[in-house]
Amino acid sequence: MNDTTRPGFLTPLGASPHYDDALDADLTGWIVGVSGLPPEMVMAKWSDPPPATPEAGITWCDFFTNVKQAEAPFFHSQDSDQSVLQSTESVDVTCGFYGPGAQAVAALFRDGLNVPQNNAELNRLDLTFLQCGEITPDPEFINNQWLRRYTLTVTLMKTSPVNKS
Repeated sequence: MNDTTRPGFLTPLGASPHYDDALDADLTGWIVGVSGLPPEMVMAKWSDPPPATPEAGITWCDFFTNVKQAEAPFFHSQDSDQSVLQSTESVDVTCGFYGPGAQAVAALFRDGLNVPQNNAELNRLDLTFLQCGEITPDPEFINNQWLRRYTLTVTLMKTSPVNKS
């Protein structure tokens, strides 16, 4: 049993927030929507199977995330039988923009983060824009050639759905 009437561990119940492939899919749509890149040119860095690296001369983006707890989780009572666990996380999304238009697309993406309508769409995913770092030149050696790459890290806030115990 998963309740407080008996001793033992409790597993939080309720909808699980998006992680793993679901979070990658949400972030891919967000990066596509704000940057204007075609969907096939935005990919999670560690996909399984790994995506093919686009040919030289094409502008594209890969990204990875680092999720960390932003605040200590806390409980609040909903009624005499249920408590609700509220947890807030920050999600650092590090984007690598590659190709001949990489710096321009990175700047366009950065500027688009401040558009209220873009954040409203992000809110539908239970995320909100917090801050954006610098666009940093970070060339990468791929397939025996140097590619232009500009790295940009964006911090989002993620509030978990209600977990009951």
